[in-house]
Amino acid sequence: MARLPDAFIDDLLARTDIVEVVGTRVPLKRQGKEYAARCPFHDERSASFTVSPTKQFYHCFGCGAHGTAISFLMNYDRLEFLDAVEELAKRAGMELPRETNSRTPQQQDDSREQYTALDAATRFFQKQLEASDKAREYLDGRGVDTDTRARFAIGYAPDGYSTLKDALGKDERRMKLLDRVGLFSKNDRGHVYDKFRDRVMFPIFDRRGRVIAFGGRVLQKDDGPKYLNSPETPLFHKGRELYGLWQVRQANQKIERLIVVEGYMDVVSLFQFGVTQAVATLGTATTPDHAELLFRNAPDVYFCFDGDAAGRRAGWRALESVLPRMKDGRQAFFLFLPDGEDPDTIVRKEGADVFDTRLKQATPLSQFFFDELAREINLGTLDGKARLAERAKPMLAQIPDGAFGDLMKQELARLTGVGMRAATSGTTHTPARSNVVPVQKRSLVRAAIAILLQQPSLAMKLEGHHAIGGLRLPGIELLLELLELVQQRPDISTGALLEHFNEREEQAALHKLAALALPGNEEIWSTELQDAINQLEKQLLQQRLDELQAKQRQQGLDETDKYELRELLKTRATLR
Repeated sequence: MARLPDAFIDDLLARTDIVEVVGTRVPLKRQGKEYAARCPFHDERSASFTVSPTKQFYHCFGCGAHGTAISFLMNYDRLEFLDAVEELAKRAGMELPRETNSRTPQQQDDSREQYTALDAATRFFQKQLEASDKAREYLDGRGVDTDTRARFAIGYAPDGYSTLKDALGKDERRMKLLDRVGLFSKNDRGHVYDKFRDRVMFPIFDRRGRVIAFGGRVLQKDDGPKYLNSPETPLFHKGRELYGLWQVRQANQKIERLIVVEGYMDVVSLFQFGVTQAVATLGTATTPDHAELLFRNAPDVYFCFDGDAAGRRAGWRALESVLPRMKDGRQAFFLFLPDGEDPDTIVRKEGADVFDTRLKQATPLSQFFFDELAREINLGTLDGKARLAERAKPMLAQIPDGAFGDLMKQELARLTGVGMRAATSGTTHTPARSNVVPVQKRSLVRAAIAILLQQPSLAMKLEGHHAIGGLRLPGIELLLELLELVQQRPDISTGALLEHFNEREEQAALHKLAALALPGNEEIWSTELQDAINQLEKQLLQQRLDELQAKQRQQGLDETDKYELRELLKTRATLR
């Protein structure tokens, strides 16, 4: 998909009333100029979730959730970005720009035909299941009832090299289409045959409920690999999809947790026993895309693996993927089952209540992280503590700013006596330039940014050229970027301004500043913004004076430098 034009997003958000969008899903109460509610993204008793009609964005002071109407739909309705934009565009009576979809009409038609082919294959496999005694007996033996089979559209691929091919590949065009969606294999002599044979078939649905691929499980243990998945296709990328997520969304109005397991039958069995929050990765380790998808759908994620060495390695790979996404309000847990057990067997033996008890006793990410890193390390020695600190520091640095990251660093300090600052000695702690908003209470840069986020149009009232680009202060480049954005898009709202920084490291800090209730009014803010810019210009002048005077002391000045120094001194005298 091509990137949507900034002008379109600005116009869409300007025509969208975020209070109306949120209010149809969450009961809002007016509090002064804003609206408040209990946060829909985490459990709380008091209302810390606010929606601002003037700024056109929402913010939760409890869990830190924040964003525009677009991100609210993405997080609450669990939509993809483009789907959320389309939903708002329909409400506003707007059409998406034609360049939004970079595919040609022919490519779009081809995609539709691929979905149709996969749907036809799904129905074919379901029909074959009805006709196969041994496949039905297998599912009966695994305790999969009729309702669960229907929920997951489970089918059966007959034993034969051309059953599907003969039924659906009736001409060359259909043959090519079935091949493109991964339903055929080809031998060394170029002979095409059915990829899935004598397997129970599990259709894999995308987030819109469309079949995009299949997983096939053997009926007999010795008949090839236990699971066989569709290959990567234009519609299917296994590192981005989760088996069962569509069914979870259908079964739960609000998803409080997701349980990540390894096999299709694990998901199916858990559902049948009433645990309707299970998903599975598709024959691959948990990827960063999986992690983002999991947390976009639920605040708590449980990884459930075998208790052997392979299971713990899978758990660690999952931890590596989720750690950089552990924003405040999110939690991850790890449950390792007894030897020889998997979720399918455990839930059948013990039932849903006992399985739920096991989940409640799962290991929190923080504990699993330090336990695994400290394995085979003697923390009773200085060398052991140093080794743990050295292993932990680059990983902890990936955690987003917030309480969780701070507590993890405190725990490292407790275990080793080495804090993160000491652990990273040899690096520059205060960079000369940074895009991150500084935290000093009286920072001019921070004050200017906070005012701009309250009322972006104030940038248009600034006098002079605000030539502060060479100033070496944290956040100065971010301030300049904000000023330039407003100059280019004078009617931009706070929400649209924040949307510009989506997925960037500055986003969280900007949202916190935007959520502040600054004292004063527009006239006072305008004066304070102008004063802040004037002071920053003075600091830039002084910075250049200091540079020239230092050069004069060290090596002397040429005629150009001397002229510049004289002019700067004159300018400074007029400013005092």
